Amino acid sequence: MSSSLMKNDPGHLFLVPTPLDFGCAESSPITDVLPQATLKTASEIRHWVCENAKSTRAFLKRVNEIHPLAVPLSEQTITELPRHVHKKGDHQSGFDGKPLLSAALDGHHVGLLSEAGMPAVADPGSSVVRAAHDLNLKVVPLVGPVSLLLALAASGLNGQNFAFVGYLPQDTAERAARVKQLENLAQRTGQTQLWIETPYRNAAMLSTLVQGLQGSTRLAIASGLTLATANIQSHSVGQWKKGIKGPDGHTPAVYAIGP
Repeated sequence: MSSSLMKNDPGHLFLVPTPLDFGCAESSPITDVLPQATLKTASEIRHWVCENAKSTRAFLKRVNEIHPLAVPLSEQTITELPRHVHKKGDHQSGFDGKPLLSAALDGHHVGLLSEAGMPAVADPGSSVVRAAHDLNLKVVPLVGPVSLLLALAASGLNGQNFAFVGYLPQDTAERAARVKQLENLAQRTGQTQLWIETPYRNAAMLSTLVQGLQGSTRLAIASGLTLATANIQSHSVGQWKKGIKGPDGHTPAVYAIGP
């Protein structure tokens, strides 16, 4: 890390991004998507707050291949966010993340980790970041991939005015209504609307979009980002209706629509 802590100084909260290949059939070399400085910092952290302990250990094993961990994996302190935080979204669940930062108050750096990409962006963790600010701890976001911004940049849609709306409803009718609502907003304001979907619902999502959107609306879908097999397509809905193939049922995807 760039600086060492003086005795009794509080630690920092590092937001540590991870590769986007979680759950994918293939993976990219970790050095292709994370800079050396991020990997080096991650290797020196001993206390972790995470979405999933198993995926955190898998990530640290990959880090260890590049920069040996400060302490063995078996000696790392790894604490999972409660499951209800995942379900409700910890930006509005009222969850108090302060107890998870006790190590930082004792002078140790703490890393916040999600399963893929940047923690607290389209993933849990914002409650921990809020808690760090409330405790006057320094929050340090490290450099790494953010799928939403990669997809937006590659979409050809408005990158000056955009909104991420999370997941759309699972119910078919509710999803169709939400899609129309987002299309109306995009057409009225020019604001790009982005969301993500669980891979096994990719086919149902594409079907809803093709059936419910106007032919002139532009639909961009980006899947497998940062992988050699990444697939990024941006066409009018009229073109999609001609049978353009969408993402498969096991690769994460980001969806975006706009005029």
